[in-house]
Amino acid sequence: MLIAGNWKMFKGPIEAADFCRALRDAELPDDVDVVVCPPYVSLEAAVEVLAATEIGVFAQNVHWELSGPYTGEIPAQMLLEVGVYGTLVAHSERRELCGETDESARARMRTALEQGLDVIFCVGETEAEREAGETHAVLRRQLEGVEADDKLVIAYEPVWAIGTGKTATPEIAHAAHELIKSLVDVPVLYGGSVKPENAAELMAQGAVDGALVGGASLDIESFAAICRAASS
Repeated sequence: MLIAGNWKMFKGPIEAADFCRALRDAELPDDVDVVVCPPYVSLEAAVEVLAATEIGVFAQNVHWELSGPYTGEIPAQMLLEVGVYGTLVAHSERRELCGETDESARARMRTALEQGLDVIFCVGETEAEREAGETHAVLRRQLEGVEADDKLVIAYEPVWAIGTGKTATPEIAHAAHELIKSLVDVPVLYGGSVKPENAAELMAQGAVDGALVGGASLDIESFAAICRAASS
């Protein structure tokens, strides 16, 4: 099981360091891999605190070029230089709010993998797409050209469940994960209002290999509880 905490635009370096110290001391289960995804400015602080642990530090995004005139972007080698293990790619907020396309998402993923970063590649349908019966078509489109890789994990994020308090039923999550695995044979995380109250039931599904956690990853007790719920 893998539990990844996406901090989004929260926790500057001081708060990130404090959180990571608490996470380091939280006695997390040995059979669960744990990752935190701080904002760029907090990556180095998180890496420094977690350096002697098994907890990984991932970025929230990466560019598809290795260098160049791309103001505001960060290349893979700079992430590696500060000790980052991997990165999220194509989170639904990036797709919806920042102009991420299927093509640019694949380019980011491929470059990150080629440069040695682990990648959590995000896919998922909107509420309108689900209501129109387009979930399978959307997932197939988003995963077109994506191939299995030992350093690749996919996160299924039903967009209608992110930050809304809604959560896909375990049956909905299981079905979507099975479809994704039939297209790309890699581990699949569930992301969408994962909380301590629903984590165990979601991760008990056979096709669910962990969780990408948003808001609940900002609180040490909630995040540690979800990590413990993932333990076999």
